[in-house]
Amino acid sequence: MGKDSVQVGLLGLGTVGTGVMQILQMNGKQISSRAGIDIVVKKILVRDKQKFRAVKVDPSLLTTEAAEILEDPEIDVVIELIGGLDVRWYVEEALKRGKFIITANKDLMATAGAALLRLARDNGRNIYYEASVGGGIPLIRPLKHSLGANKIVRIVGIINGTTNYILTRMDLAHLEFAEALREAQAKGFAEQDPSNDLEGRDAAYKLCILANLAFNSNLHCDSVYVEGISNLQQRDIIYARELGFTIKLLAIGEELPEGLALRVHPALVPLTHPLAGVLFENNALYVEGNAIGEVMFYGPGAGAMPTGSSVVADLIEVVRNINHQVENGIMEISFQDKNVVPPYELASAFYLRMQAKDQPGVFAGLANAFSEEMVSLDMIIQKRSSEGKAEIVLVTHAAKEKKFNAALAKIHKFAGIMAINSVYRVIPK
Repeated sequence: MGKDSVQVGLLGLGTVGTGVMQILQMNGKQISSRAGIDIVVKKILVRDKQKFRAVKVDPSLLTTEAAEILEDPEIDVVIELIGGLDVRWYVEEALKRGKFIITANKDLMATAGAALLRLARDNGRNIYYEASVGGGIPLIRPLKHSLGANKIVRIVGIINGTTNYILTRMDLAHLEFAEALREAQAKGFAEQDPSNDLEGRDAAYKLCILANLAFNSNLHCDSVYVEGISNLQQRDIIYARELGFTIKLLAIGEELPEGLALRVHPALVPLTHPLAGVLFENNALYVEGNAIGEVMFYGPGAGAMPTGSSVVADLIEVVRNINHQVENGIMEISFQDKNVVPPYELASAFYLRMQAKDQPGVFAGLANAFSEEMVSLDMIIQKRSSEGKAEIVLVTHAAKEKKFNAALAKIHKFAGIMAINSVYRVIPK
C-alpha cells in the first residue's frame, strides 16, 4: 500500500529553486494528480532566512542546517539545487539515508555521476538529473527511454545558451564579440565571469553526460576536446554567411568503428541545417539513431521556470515510483569503458581565413601545400587587395585533421602568407 503523501527536502532556493516552488504552487493539484499522491515540501535549505525572495514560502519551512533535511526520516526525496561540486557530501549522505535525489547539477553529474549512481544503486535508490543538461528541454529521459530501442550513432547539440545568444547577436545584429557579450550580461544570459561558458567547459560537461547515455559509455570529461568562442571575430560571421553558413558552438558526439569522438568547438553550420535556426538563448540537440533516423529536441536551455519544469517532472516520476513501490533500476552502472578517438584522427571540412601578400604565386603556393597533404579545396573567396594585402577565405573538403594541420604548418612557412587569422571546422550540408 502506498503512502498518503511524499515529503520533500529542497537544498537551495535560488533561481531554479524559486522556479520549482512557483511551479508547485501554480500547478500543485495537477502535479499531485499526475503523481498519484500529495507532494509536500517539508524543509528548504537556505543561507539566509531573512533574504527577500521572488516566491512566497512559509518561513517555518526555511532552515540553514542541512541536517534538518538529511537526517529527517520522513523526507523521502532531496532536490539538490545549490550547484557546484561542494554539495557532493550532501548527495552522498542523503543516498546513504535512503533518500531519492533530484538534481540540476551538471558539474556534479559530469564529474562524479558514475560514483553517485553506484552509491544510489547500493542503497536501493536512484538519481534523477533531467534538468542538468537541457534546462527545460527533455533530453535525459528520451535518451534513456524513448530512444532506448535505437543505437544512437551521433548527437550534435547547441547546449549553452550564453554562447548561442552571443553568436546570434553577432550574426543578426552585426555586433562585435565584446559588445554581444556585454548585452548578454545586461540581459542576464551571461554571468559576470562567463569564462565557463565562453571557453566551452559548460557544454563539455553537458556533452559528457549526454554521450554516456547515448553511447552506453563510461566517460571521463577530460575525454572531450574543447575550444571556445572568445577569439571569434565579426568578419568570420560575415564570411560564413557569404558562403552559406552560420557559426555555432557545437557539442558533437559520434560512435565510430574505432571508438567515440567527442568535441566541443565553434563550427560553420549550413544555413539549411535545423541547428542553424536555433537562435538567441535557446538550445537544441540533434540525434541520429539507426531506427528512428534524425530527430531534434529544441527549447529554452536555462531559466527558473524551464529548468524548474524539468525538476518537477523528475519529482512526479520519483513520487509515482515511491507510491507504487516500483524498483528503481539504474541503467547507467552497466555502461562500458570505450576508446576515445583523438581529434587529429577525425575527418572534417575546414574554414580558413588568412592575410596574404598581393603578388603572383600566392594561390599556387596554397594549392601546392594542400595538394601535398591530399586536402582538396571546395570554396575560395579573395577580397580586393589594399596596400599590397589581400584577404583570402577558403573552405576545404573533408580531410583527416592531421593532414589539414600538416598543410597548415606549410602555409605558415610560406612567404606569401602574412597571417592566418581564423581556422574553424565545418559540419556537412
